[in-house]
Amino acid sequence: QVQLVESGGGLVQPGGSLRLSCVASGSLFSIDAMAWYRQAPGKQRELVAGISRGGSTMYADLVKDRFTISRDNAKNMVYLQMNSLKPGDTAVYFCNADIKPRGVSVYVKYWGQGTQVTVSS
Repeated sequence: QVQLVESGGGLVQPGGSLRLSCVASGSLFSIDAMAWYRQAPGKQRELVAGISRGGSTMYADLVKDRFTISRDNAKNMVYLQMNSLKPGDTAVYFCNADIKPRGVSVYVKYWGQGTQVTVSS
């Protein structure tokens, strides 16, 4: 059983910072791309940032220059450093990863349960 677990969400004032973490655990063989998505109330889930196994990154225009995605392959973890937070960043943030479980020949997309980020004064 493979699972992703996020942590680090919370309430922060506009202009503040938060760091989200996500760890993959269970019977996994390898992890390819990892990413962070978010979903605000009444809106569709959207891609925030992604990172390849080799460290190449991409960002949504709305978060570019404010958010930084990184990963630690040895620990099966991905992080999202969020700076200069705005009320519009309020959402549930989900970790996503392409994982090859042990005994399976293909990569499978897994999701975490989500962590709430609220930006408000």
